[in-house]
Amino acid sequence: MGVSSDFLVIGSGIAGLTFALRAAERGSVILVTKREREESNTRYAQGGIASVWSESDSHDQHVEDTLLAGAGLCHRDVVEFTVREGPGRVRELIELGVEFTRRSVEGDTEYDLTKEGGHSRRRVLHAHDMTGREVARVLLETAAAHPNIAIRDDHVAIDLITRRRLGRASPGKAGRADRCLGAYVLDVAAGVVETLTASVTVLATGGSGKVYLYTSNPDIATGDGVAMARRAGARVANMEFFQFHPTCLFHPEAKSFLISEAMRGEGGLLRRADGSLFMEGHHPAKELAPRDIVARAIDSELKATGDDCVFLDMTMHSGDWLMERFPNIVARCREFGIDPGSEPIPVVPAAHYQCGGVVTDAHGETSIPGLFACGEVAFTGLHGANRLASNSLLEALVFAHRAAHRSKERQGDTIDESRPEVPEWRTGLATNEDESVVVSQCWDEIRRFMWNYVGIVRSDRRLARAARRLALVGGEIQEYYWSYHLTRDLIELRNIAEVAGLIIACAQARRESRGLHHTVDHPGSDDRNWNRDTIL
Repeated sequence: MGVSSDFLVIGSGIAGLTFALRAAERGSVILVTKREREESNTRYAQGGIASVWSESDSHDQHVEDTLLAGAGLCHRDVVEFTVREGPGRVRELIELGVEFTRRSVEGDTEYDLTKEGGHSRRRVLHAHDMTGREVARVLLETAAAHPNIAIRDDHVAIDLITRRRLGRASPGKAGRADRCLGAYVLDVAAGVVETLTASVTVLATGGSGKVYLYTSNPDIATGDGVAMARRAGARVANMEFFQFHPTCLFHPEAKSFLISEAMRGEGGLLRRADGSLFMEGHHPAKELAPRDIVARAIDSELKATGDDCVFLDMTMHSGDWLMERFPNIVARCREFGIDPGSEPIPVVPAAHYQCGGVVTDAHGETSIPGLFACGEVAFTGLHGANRLASNSLLEALVFAHRAAHRSKERQGDTIDESRPEVPEWRTGLATNEDESVVVSQCWDEIRRFMWNYVGIVRSDRRLARAARRLALVGGEIQEYYWSYHLTRDLIELRNIAEVAGLIIACAQARRESRGLHHTVDHPGSDDRNWNRDTIL
């Protein structure tokens, strides 16, 4: 079944929704999301949006903080326009109805700006500790009410449709070069694959934290956009830089629950199990050091002591204050019998954010005409070797806006005669799967060896082991994938295997330690040879 629209958006987080709302002013938009529309990485963003918002701050200072965190690999021009355009994009959210937290000052109210690791000023706007949920709520309500936007829940993108895939790309002929024509998408409820074509296709699929055993990400974060783009021939870069958030709640029943960095911004202290502090021995900024440093410090302490976790101490604040500032975190901790007002919170690092992704230009365009990427799925050059806290929602807003503006020009690039000829999905000789345990076994194996061999601290030997294991598991996945009818689990398994391979390949290529990529065999940074991106 084929359906055409002006714009096809894959993903329902802040990037996808922002693009959809802008593009809907000029044409029809189909937005597909692989579970219910509310489920996105955006929804789980606790901290906030970094943006220059007070007279005591400046764009130059935000730029410098971002460049410092990025360990020499940020693209300065991208950092500068993102920081400069950020406040305007945030004001648009406020105009739509997003309610950021305010505080009373001398009888008046102003936005309550918080400070996070790596920031030299208080510049993070937040909605208590549920910023992403508030932003997603407003954007979803606005998009659902727009007559030009059709949202399809439980629709899983399988692969991009390109001229090259269809055998119709002829680089030597004008107008016949490769181009994205849309995507094949599985309607989970109906069990059928739809052919969705569009003049412009946008990847806004979020990150890939589920490639690791321990992650702060929800189950949807399986790297779908990066995997699809790579299979289609798009350029991918810097996948070795995967950010591990230092503080996820450590409890056997607490799945993927993040303890916001804003807690350390409000004075939180990291302690060993014996109560002693340890961050002073790792960095002058102590608990407010950039995330990569704090995560490695915790990892080092756990390896040295043999403890299962460290502890984030917030007991310098009253329980009432904590409940006012961090209602979601406090309530969640109390569900597990932990009272942050009277006892430290057990925490461990977990995979959190990919700083690499599908390579785009300053307007979100990829190396395949007709294909854009926005948000965590994209590599824009903003984050460099390590993302500054709360720059992620900022990046998604700015680039989705820019991509929507640039797509005005691309909307006129018709798909010409190839559009009605895009074939329907063919199942071939596929049958119903007979042993779903194969999927769960491969899924578990990939995530375990990625955590053990390609985690916070790496080595040449561990990376080689990971590559060998992936070659074996990947072969099994490919055989299984082409033998059985598609399911959401099988599509996601194929994608995490693809992304795991990209992370390993980039990590093996970078023969130094920089930012989030730390290897014991190449412990120092090498500006002479490696002050550049790793592009596949």
